[in-house]
Amino acid sequence: MKFTASSAELLKALTSVGGAVPNKSTMPILECILFENTKEGLRLSATDLEISIVQTIPVRFETNGTAKDARVAVPAKRLMDTLRALPELPLDFSADEEFNVTLRTDQGVYKMVGQDGADYPSMPTMKGGTEIEATGTLIKRAVQKTGFAVSKDALRPAMMGIFFQIHGARGRAVATDGHRLVKLTLNGLTSKDNLEFVVPEKAMGLAGKIAGDENCTITVDDSYVSFEFGSSRVLARQIAETYPNYEAVIPAENDRKLTVNRNSLLAAVKRVGLYSSSMTHQLRMNLHEDRVEVSAEDIERSSEAHEKILAEYEGEPMEIGFNAVYLTEVLNNVDTDDVIFEFSSPNRAGVVTPGEQAEGEQMLMLIMPVMLNTYA
Repeated sequence: MKFTASSAELLKALTSVGGAVPNKSTMPILECILFENTKEGLRLSATDLEISIVQTIPVRFETNGTAKDARVAVPAKRLMDTLRALPELPLDFSADEEFNVTLRTDQGVYKMVGQDGADYPSMPTMKGGTEIEATGTLIKRAVQKTGFAVSKDALRPAMMGIFFQIHGARGRAVATDGHRLVKLTLNGLTSKDNLEFVVPEKAMGLAGKIAGDENCTITVDDSYVSFEFGSSRVLARQIAETYPNYEAVIPAENDRKLTVNRNSLLAAVKRVGLYSSSMTHQLRMNLHEDRVEVSAEDIERSSEAHEKILAEYEGEPMEIGFNAVYLTEVLNNVDTDDVIFEFSSPNRAGVVTPGEQAEGEQMLMLIMPVMLNTYA
């Protein structure tokens, strides 16, 4: 295989595909990226057997040195580290029959040993499936607004992904770890069939990085889901677990409403949170008609902090506790100047929404309270 390409363009494509390369694997060939000569150009593929990424880029092949079906697996880390260390310039790539890989530039020659591409695992094939037309912007938005709430608990595998629930003209992306929940309803996510599937958070993160402004075709079958963006494709095995009934934990009747400036509250939570217990991160909010008081203490370090923020509050005065880290992440996820909290009681979840919803979507977040201890 012989071709010439821009080092910067090749590195850009390898960076996208390299997201699926495992750091360590019992199969050394998985730590490589597969190079293939196709009619469309150079096809780059990588997989960890759960998530696969394929991208095709135009290059100039040398016809007298490249077989029509040439395939070579190239060590991903060494290749990408080499390209990162190079300036942007033309690069000649060649691989011989023994899979010895050589990179040539005006500045030097770099050699490494590849592997037989025929030994690289085949990419999964989807059997039929339902296609959903969306945009890369929508996919990126879904990842950005739900990813932070995905669970890291391997004992609850269903919650380690983003749950897509598409019923006709209404599509939702949901994530929860039991402490926080995000429900994002997207008008641009529609399907002729009712679909429900869970995509691993890593796969969604990779799709979000690749997504641009172009259209995206989502294909869903019984086992896999793929996201196709022009010349790039992310394919992942679905999490075959039943997602919990998240609607059941959303309080329906909330007679207490707090409207507060997001930046003011976020800054106060960050400052006061520094004085909370390093174990519990417990922070308390006292709600009054014209203000919210945020306080925390760390008994072990004999420290405490207290701040007042102007706000509008409707309902009986109330004290409620939250984990400062979780509350910070929820507030960081709001784009508007104001944020609205709705409460029913100190021991039930708080519902959080932006002061104004973005066009084409409805976002609702939930944050679970913590049991307050009393100051000594």
